[in-house]
Amino acid sequence: MRRASAAFLIATALGWAGTGRAAPDGAAAPPPAAPAAAPATRAPIGGDDQFDLKIKGLEEQVNDLKEKIFRTKSRLLLLQETVLGGDISSSAKAVIFHENDMGSSFVLESASYALDGAPIFTKVDNGGDLSEQQSFPIFNGQIVPGNHQISVRLVYRGHGYGIFTYLEGFKFKVQSSYTFNAEPGRVSVVRVVGFEKGGITSDLKDRPAVRYDIEVSKEKPGGAGAPPAASPK
Repeated sequence: MRRASAAFLIATALGWAGTGRAAPDGAAAPPPAAPAAAPATRAPIGGDDQFDLKIKGLEEQVNDLKEKIFRTKSRLLLLQETVLGGDISSSAKAVIFHENDMGSSFVLESASYALDGAPIFTKVDNGGDLSEQQSFPIFNGQIVPGNHQISVRLVYRGHGYGIFTYLEGFKFKVQSSYTFNAEPGRVSVVRVVGFEKGGITSDLKDRPAVRYDIEVSKEKPGGAGAPPAASPK
């Protein structure tokens, strides 16, 4: 009898030891805890999927750029329609060209023109294609009737020889503006002439100057009033 009781006690103790904790007196042993579920993991994106995402992103960027370009082009067209006139009877025409009347001591290095603040001509001399031209066209087109302003910026390089070789290191800048009235149905031909003012006693830096010669005539079908073709000086 004692042996049976001892065996029962040993079996009970071993059962509680398997649960990892001691059981209170008279309480049933709790069942073992279930293993924790593994956290869900997102399947990695394959190479083809990544490539498709990149292509889609690039397409969205391209479409966005196209939209911006379209809006810019629309604004430019609207501005052009605003600045330029309509038919001959209700619009005016302006013809502007540069004329070089400077002496040999000054070489035209660059010329920049703007009409009502908008750039219409910019050129830097390259092998004489600017400095050796007696005249060259700047603008020829329809404009809205009314007052318009021409802005000019000319840069000359000193050209000396003999005792005047020191001129080679000098630059002479001329800035000028002129306002003219464009009449409906008429052509305003504006000649912007770079010339030397003063005499031989005038300081070299004060000699480069600009004057404006304007002629107004009736507009004719076919675009009459265009400036003469550029010719060598």
